[in-house]
Amino acid sequence: MTKLQLRAFLYQLGCFAILFVLFRYLVEKYSGLSGLWVPFVAFVVATFLSPKFQAVKTKDGEKLFMKWIFSKQIKEIK
Repeated sequence: MTKLQLRAFLYQLGCFAILFVLFRYLVEKYSGLSGLWVPFVAFVVATFLSPKFQAVKTKDGEKLFMKWIFSKQIKEIK
C-alpha cells in the first residue's frame, strides 16, 4: 500500500466516521426508530453521502482524486 493509497483510505474513513456519528445522533434524536435500525440507517446514509477518495497512477505519477455526490466533477487533491 502506497502513501497516497493510505491517505485516501484514512480520508474516506474519517469522512464516513464523522457523517456516521452525525446521522446516528440525528436519527436517534428526531425519528421514531429504535434498536438496530438507528445505526443501520446512519450507516446507509453516511455511506451514500460520504466522498470517495482514490489514489490513481497517472503519467505524471500517483495522484489522489475525490468524487462526491454533490459535485459533478472529479477533483484532484494535492
